[in-house]
Amino acid sequence: MFPIRDHNPSGRTPFITYLLIAANVLIFLSYWDLLNYPRDLMIFYDHYALIPARPSLGSYLTSMFLHGGILHLLGNMLFLWIFGDNLEDEMGHGGFALFYLASGVAAGLVHVMLSPGSTVPTVGASGAIAGVMGGYLLLFPRARVDVLLIIIILIRVISVPAWAMLLLWFGLQLLGAAGSDPDTGGVAYSAHAGGFVVGAVFALPVWLKRGGPAFWNRTHGAPPHPVARYDRSSIPRVRRKRGHIPPVHRRK
Repeated sequence: MFPIRDHNPSGRTPFITYLLIAANVLIFLSYWDLLNYPRDLMIFYDHYALIPARPSLGSYLTSMFLHGGILHLLGNMLFLWIFGDNLEDEMGHGGFALFYLASGVAAGLVHVMLSPGSTVPTVGASGAIAGVMGGYLLLFPRARVDVLLIIIILIRVISVPAWAMLLLWFGLQLLGAAGSDPDTGGVAYSAHAGGFVVGAVFALPVWLKRGGPAFWNRTHGAPPHPVARYDRSSIPRVRRKRGHIPPVHRRK
């Protein structure tokens, strides 16, 4: 299940969100070629990635702008694109920049505390973006989010409330953290879960400034402005064709 857009337009141009996306893409492109040279890539990560067994102060920040591959980058930027503009709208440009960086650093701290002996380099903006998602849940729990739902051969775009999509995502991170080994690499679930919780906490002042529970009562958890209307989104089912399928050779 992948979010593709929300129905929550921002009231101002999200310059910081655009700047963060551009920075992540440009930094990734700057070391793109190292992906073909694992030894050189690990030397690069040794300097700039967050390594829980020996974290450095700077690595909490630099690791937030590194990614392990193109899909890793694109997935993170998609989530930032969907949810970042609305928090920037509520917090202001400077406030959102501080919120984003603080969420990413806090997510890194949670990961280090829960994986203190791991020597696996940790990279990615997902801890900070998880903070954005936690803040979004607090401010707009009933905003509508269109998600691409894929179940075997059934492919559909459906609209769900933000709380359902975000809490499901958070639950999957908790399950992943409980079943993962930090010494074997993979997804840093603890950073995701920690960033999500921290983001909700960091967004509390904005929520309280808007009225806290009164803000929810006034808006019913939906965006406090007219929602975006889109044409019906539907991807047709792809049915398996009957008949003989000739064999093919697949490159390993």
